[in-house]
Amino acid sequence: MGTSALTGRRGFTLIELLIVVVVIGILAAIAIPKFNETKGRSYASSMKSDLRNLSSQQEDYFYSNETYTTVLANVAFEGSPGVVLTITEASVGGWSATATHPAADPLTCAVFYGSAAPVAPAVNEGVVNCN
Repeated sequence: MGTSALTGRRGFTLIELLIVVVVIGILAAIAIPKFNETKGRSYASSMKSDLRNLSSQQEDYFYSNETYTTVLANVAFEGSPGVVLTITEASVGGWSATATHPAADPLTCAVFYGSAAPVAPAVNEGVVNCN
């Protein structure tokens, strides 16, 4: 009687387990690149947002000082975590800046205003552009 109770129980076969592992592997292969793409878009959005916010801060600074600044501390700007902003040029006539993020390498965003020289990838004044 003791052995007949065990014959009715059945576990998973090796083939069934392998199929499950393969399906999980396929799903992971699809999901991981999508996740990385989403993170990349997030970094780009942070960089664009920081450059737009810097534009407002620069205009406030210009209103008080009649010139733009190359020093972020002068405009009391706090950017998004990880985003590196660099004001490449600033004068009475205009300014330009770039934004990068170490995890979004090689993505760079840039903007310029007024008589400042355009910084790649910015091509139109006041429009944040990334490449």
